[in-house]
Amino acid sequence: MTGNLQEPPRVPRHLVVEGPIGVGKTTLARRLAQSLGSQLLLEGADENPFLERFYQSPRDAAFPTQMYFLIQRAEQLRGLRQGDLFEERHVADFLFEKDRMFAELTLRPPELALYDKIYQELAVELAPPDMVIYLQAPVDVLMERIRRRGIAHEQAITADYLQRLSDAYVNFFYHYDAAPLLIVNATAIDLADNDADYAQLLERVWDLQSGRRYFNPAPIDL
Repeated sequence: MTGNLQEPPRVPRHLVVEGPIGVGKTTLARRLAQSLGSQLLLEGADENPFLERFYQSPRDAAFPTQMYFLIQRAEQLRGLRQGDLFEERHVADFLFEKDRMFAELTLRPPELALYDKIYQELAVELAPPDMVIYLQAPVDVLMERIRRRGIAHEQAITADYLQRLSDAYVNFFYHYDAAPLLIVNATAIDLADNDADYAQLLERVWDLQSGRRYFNPAPIDL
């Protein structure tokens, strides 16, 4: 079905899918990249050598974990400010600005102050996306999806941490206005394997040209 989906007059050149751990942002980003013929830009969490230790002992490993992500994300996005790369479409599963949201959630005040100095230096070089899709789901749904996908170090994630993270996302996107924003309730839909659910989402993407919209779909059974 995805091969027959009609594209809008203007497809975003740099489209970002965001949301808390387990909500399905990477899965959706992969499918969107395939549908749009876009380059896929993934944050590469598995490459972070500090992440497993962070989930086991957040206080001890928060700073190196966050600094690794900050530098990694900046390097990935830096090329997008080059004019020739704007000729290609990109779909990413991360938004650079959310990196500070994680830092504020996990770092001690002296660590956050040092982080902010580096963040400000890197942020000025980066262009904003053309559109953001923000996926939401309740914590119990996130926990079940994390359990099902079976990544070993993620099994140490607690419901309390996910709740604080989800709340931070809600607050972050409440104030976000740098790009058109589609807020999606992803609780009961299957954007990976259900073509009808996916087509519903794409219709909203095509309609979004500015501002923010909310999509609270009912699941469609094929």
